[in-house]
Amino acid sequence: MSTGSLAQLFQSHRSHLLAVGYRVTGSVADAEDAAQESWLRLSASEAESIVDLRAWLTTVVARICLDRLKSAASRRESYVGQWLPEPVVSAWNAPPSDPLDVVVQREDSRLAALVVLDTLTPAQRVAFVLHDGFAVPFDDVASILDVSPAAARQLASRARKQVDATPAAVPDTEHDEAVTRLMTAMASGDLDRVLAALHPDCRMIGDSGGTTRTAAQVVRGPSKCARFYLGLVSMYGPESLTSMSPASVNGQLGYYSRGLVGQRSFPARAGGFTVRDGLVWASYDFANPAKLGGVSAELDARPAE
Repeated sequence: MSTGSLAQLFQSHRSHLLAVGYRVTGSVADAEDAAQESWLRLSASEAESIVDLRAWLTTVVARICLDRLKSAASRRESYVGQWLPEPVVSAWNAPPSDPLDVVVQREDSRLAALVVLDTLTPAQRVAFVLHDGFAVPFDDVASILDVSPAAARQLASRARKQVDATPAAVPDTEHDEAVTRLMTAMASGDLDRVLAALHPDCRMIGDSGGTTRTAAQVVRGPSKCARFYLGLVSMYGPESLTSMSPASVNGQLGYYSRGLVGQRSFPARAGGFTVRDGLVWASYDFANPAKLGGVSAELDARPAE
């Protein structure tokens, strides 16, 4: 098989490999690196002898990502504040222009699901994602994890119990209405309006890695969340809100700001939401520049406010 033909065949599987990598690691960079590494290994192999190329590539990417997960676990021990997965952020209401845009259209790549996946052990996450997300047989999962098929099945089962407790993604119209109501309330500065837009069990999770101000701990409850939101607006000024443009964050309405430079500098960040019962149940503040690698070039190329 010629190099060109092999490259074309690989490219037909690239979106699938990115989906596997992103769901396993929660990292855009790690997913892209794993896909690229799988191509390098394929091009150096006896490709003609591979019976099922998609399965072969999936196994390669899964093993690479398992190593990345183990490495990430050690990095988290010294990480400042909360840890969130990397969001995939693109222009709002624009057709998908990148393979990752397609990946996050799936409900299992929405933020609430990824946050729960981040609480699993590396082995649990790999077993669950591969089997439940991509129908990889447990025999193959066991080979990747170097455990017995029975153990792989048990790992996936334990992970499933945690993932099943995640709020299911609501229809886009319900999500959009709830997020718009909250953002409008924040712009008004009216505490009661902000409270009315929040779910009774709401929480706010910020991830800056210590690079800028956000919540160091998870903020829980409507009163604390509302006061935190309005406190940020007070600290950075109303321009911080107007700098936020609607954006698709993991397939649903969120925002992206390139930030503001001036007397009250407002760092670049993305924000995503989970909606439950027509109200904002969770908000996610992605303020660590290292976690913004999934922002589309179109958004990031716009002039700063």
